[in-house]
Amino acid sequence: MDLPLSAASPPPRGDGFVLRPWRPSDLDSLLAHADDEQVSRGLSDRFPSPYTRADGEAFLSGQVIDPAAALFAIEIDGRACGGISAQPGRDERVHSAELGYWLGRSRWGSGLMTQVVAAFVPWAMREMSLYRLFATVYDHNPASARVLSKNGFIEEGVQRCAVVKRGQVHDLRVFARVRRSLNDAT
Repeated sequence: MDLPLSAASPPPRGDGFVLRPWRPSDLDSLLAHADDEQVSRGLSDRFPSPYTRADGEAFLSGQVIDPAAALFAIEIDGRACGGISAQPGRDERVHSAELGYWLGRSRWGSGLMTQVVAAFVPWAMREMSLYRLFATVYDHNPASARVLSKNGFIEEGVQRCAVVKRGQVHDLRVFARVRRSLNDAT
């Protein structure tokens, strides 16, 4: 059984990967990729380290991410190796969403996440009726900043001293991709 899918049309596919809803059967693959200190260092503390079986079960049962999010596993060769999501805003920010993504370290450096973001972003903006999709990147994560830049995100600024992660104060770089009309191509 797949976890609920909040968007109307199927998620996009790419060359060598599929975006699809997370499944309870993804637990072992999730643990194999998520239980890595190097993966979690660039993510919010909602993504714990170590990443335990209980953490994986909580995530796969929908207890970690708001169910309104467009949330997908990145599948390669039949196994989940990362994830991508767009968390919608509320009230007057309903046409804005926060992009989040991660990838197991064994897949780093291949350009895969750039391709995943390229497939996901236009789909998310269209399906979620977004004018703005933004992401924040820790100051020590230039690879993630490059993924966004290569996909048309503009760096808007820096939130100085915004996060304390593992006892260190970090700035957050803010990137966004926008459109002025819902009819604009994304």
